[in-house]
This record gives sequence, structure tokens and C-alpha cells, in this order.
Amino acid sequence: MNQKSTLSYFYSSLVFTLIALPIGYFIGGWVGVYSMSILAILEVSLSVDNAVVNAKILGGWDHKWRQRFIVWGMLIAVFGMRLIFPIVIVSVTTGLNPLAVLQMATYSPNEYAAALQAVHHEVLAFGGAFLMMVSLGFFLNIHKDEHWLGWFEKPLTKLGRIEAVEMALVLLALYGVSKMLPQEEQLEVLISGIFGLVTFIAVKGFASLMGSEEEGESSGTEHIIKQGIGGFIYLEVLDASFSFDGVIGAFALSNNIFIIMLGLGIGAFAVRSITIMLVDRGTMTTYRYLEHGAFWAIAALASIMLIGIVYEIPEWFTGLVGALMIVFALMSSIRANKKELDGECYA
Repeated sequence: MNQKSTLSYFYSSLVFTLIALPIGYFIGGWVGVYSMSILAILEVSLSVDNAVVNAKILGGWDHKWRQRFIVWGMLIAVFGMRLIFPIVIVSVTTGLNPLAVLQMATYSPNEYAAALQAVHHEVLAFGGAFLMMVSLGFFLNIHKDEHWLGWFEKPLTKLGRIEAVEMALVLLALYGVSKMLPQEEQLEVLISGIFGLVTFIAVKGFASLMGSEEEGESSGTEHIIKQGIGGFIYLEVLDASFSFDGVIGAFALSNNIFIIMLGLGIGAFAVRSITIMLVDRGTMTTYRYLEHGAFWAIAALASIMLIGIVYEIPEWFTGLVGALMIVFALMSSIRANKKELDGECYA
């Protein structure tokens, strides 16, 4: 069977882009197109690690469930997370009904952006706690026997023998961050972070309950999430956590929710295309440390989100850190493969 060309994986992304850009021009002119382009680039840079983790999980799924994740997951990612989610946040925090919030976002975008920015610290606490649990679940896995940065990763597997150590570490991080905030925001951050922990436990528990999680030991990802409704929900919540900071940070470039949705949507389509390409080409198997780099990037993103509650951190920096983690892991994988091949040649 001939391998598909790289471009063929991005047909849907290109189609969406060609549809979205004229709409963006109609809404905001060339300024709108420029904002959408920057948002798309930021979304891809922030979500490369997400693509790698998704590819690792999807590698064990059949074609039917992969397609469901691509099609239905794409609708959730573009319209759910980039349009509906921010409206729901503002609705819950202001007490307005969603239609009133949508009107505010359409006709009073500055007021809408201010309302969303007012709960920025709570959103970051939730997403940071969730993603920190995801990354710690990988590094503290006592069955993990392959390490990229062994000098650091090996001791972490021993630390993982302590019961519920991941939760303890995340709670300590949340407490430390909260003590650096004004008193009226401290409890809000702690509560939001705790909900992030609860969500992680609930989603993983539901995946296990639905029989979508593989029983037994795994030396790679903490447990390989198998196909099924539980696995699908896990991936969607994981995607959502990656999107929290980007959705709110997007208002620094545009206060038009439709420009933001389209720009981030272009990036989300590209990330899905990258994910499927990684799965089809067996990239995760070929490059052994790529998964490690992705989880290092997730840990970095979670840390940046928590630090971002107190200090403003630019989106480009967050994206750069994640991308560098992936690049370094890829380079290490290539060197390891070459060294192994050379050893076989001389054997």
C-alpha cells in the first residue's frame, strides 16, 4: 500500500481555511484576516504536544472510532470550545442567560472580553490542575521503564509509589499560587483547581467504568485509553484543557468572538491533521522519546498556566516552550535510533 502524501492529510484543514478566511475578511477586513492567521499559528504551537498525546492514544483505536474523534471531536473543538465554552463561562459568572451573553459578545465585545478576563485566574487554575494531573500520571507511573531524561525521570517513578502523590503535589502548587494573590481571589483559585482535580478523576474513572481503559500495567502512557465513549470523552476534556488559556488569551488580538473561533478553528483543524498523520505513519513507535517530550510540554504548559494566574506570560512563550520540547525529544529519538542501528551493524 502506498503511503499517503503529507499534503493529503491536510485537505480538510485547507478547505476549512479557504472557507474561514473570506468570512474573516467579511467580518473584520484585512485586520480580521491577520488576527485569524496569528491565532491559528498560536493554536498549532500550543497544541503540538496535544497532537502527540492524542496520536499515542488513537494508535490503539480502530478506523471507526478514529473517524468519530476526527468528525465529532472537531465540531466540539471548533464550535464547543472556541464559541460556546467562553459564553457559558460568562453566563455562569455574571448570571446572564447564554443568549444575553451572545448578544453582549456580538454588540458589546469589550464588555464581553472584560467579563471573560475577570475569571481568567479561575480558568487557568482549572486547566492547570487538570493538565498537571495528566503529566504527573505519566512521569510518576511506577511501571514506566523507558526514560528520556533518565537522571530526572527515574526518581519520579519511585516517588509514584506514594499513594495519591499526584494530587498532593497539585494541591500544594495550587495553595502556593493562591497565597500570592489578593485575598478575594485565593478561594476562587483553590476551588477552581480542586474542580480541575475532580474532573480529571471523574473522566478517568468514567473511562474505566465504561471499559475503555486497558487493565494491567503499562510502561508508556499511564494507561492506554481504549476506544469507546469513555476514551472519547477523555480526549475531548484533554483537548479542552489545552484550549483554556488560548481561548481567553485570544482577546489580546481580537475581541470578536467569531474571528477568534475561526482563527483558533483553523489551528485546531491543522492539529487534528497532524494527529492523524502521526498515527498513520507510526511516528510514535519510530521516535521513542516523542511521547516523553509531549508530556514534558504538558507539564510546562500546566506550570505556565498556574504561574500565569499571578504573572502575565505571553502566548508566544508558552507555544515556544512546548514546541522546543517536542523538537528536542525528536532529535534525541533520531540519535538513539542511529546509535542502535550502528550497534547492530557492528554486532
